[in-house]
Amino acid sequence: QLQLVESGGGLVQPGGSLRLSCAVSGLTSDDSLDDYAVGWFRQVPGRDRERIICISRDGSTDYEDSVKGRVAISRDNAKNIVSLQISNLKPEDTAMYYCAADYPAGASFCASAYQLYPYWGQGTQVTVSS
Repeated sequence: QLQLVESGGGLVQPGGSLRLSCAVSGLTSDDSLDDYAVGWFRQVPGRDRERIICISRDGSTDYEDSVKGRVAISRDNAKNIVSLQISNLKPEDTAMYYCAADYPAGASFCASAYQLYPYWGQGTQVTVSS
């Protein structure tokens, strides 16, 4: 059973940057972090979780057009951490940010629908305000 823990959220001024981390534990001796697709999502009250970006098993990434050019995802298989870098933050980026993991059949696939991810962290709050 995977456990995911997000960190790195906080209060940031508009135009600033943040690096969020997702520490993954619970991997067995038979698998590794790159056996999973990992996505970063965000959610504001009253709305569904929105996928921002994800990284597939083979390292392919897929992101939403709304954050194009402002986000990057990276994976450290040795430390079992997946990081999200967000730049040029805007007030509308204010949300709870979650990481999630999936065990997809396709090596180059990572889902956009939050319902397809069985493993979730508790979230870290990002607030963008002056």
